[in-house]
Amino acid sequence: METQIFALRTTANREDQVVDFITSTVQKKKLEVYSVIRPHGLRGYIFIEALDRESVEESFVGVPYAKGLLPKTVQYSEIEPMLEQVKTQINIQKNDIVEIISGPFKRENAKVVRIDTQKEEVVLELLETAIPIPLTLKLDSVKVIRREGDAAPDDESGSS
Repeated sequence: METQIFALRTTANREDQVVDFITSTVQKKKLEVYSVIRPHGLRGYIFIEALDRESVEESFVGVPYAKGLLPKTVQYSEIEPMLEQVKTQINIQKNDIVEIISGPFKRENAKVVRIDTQKEEVVLELLETAIPIPLTLKLDSVKVIRREGDAAPDDESGSS
């Protein structure tokens, strides 16, 4: 059976919380829901790809800020322009010095120990700790500030 896409109305600016609640429910109940999409810039709606309407309805029972499903399913072609194909260009190498740009260690510098391209994760060691602590983060949580062998951070403007 082919999957369908359903539009769920939500309270505006609460889409992220609804997505978190739904993904948690889907994992707990092992529902036939394959993706939960929150298009950037579209307020008050999220899209849920699932096998059937019942799975979707069960996924948001009791979820705060979830208001209800639209009666008709949505065609992929209707939401495709809202989706961003994220194919990350991995420009991180082992031993690079990176700055953590999100999470509890934000603004900390770390050294890259290993890169897992399949999971899009990077294993780091924080620089300013007495004992090296391995830390696994998503690739988009770090930015390279110095490459091994470089004297200074990259200057993208080309001027010195």
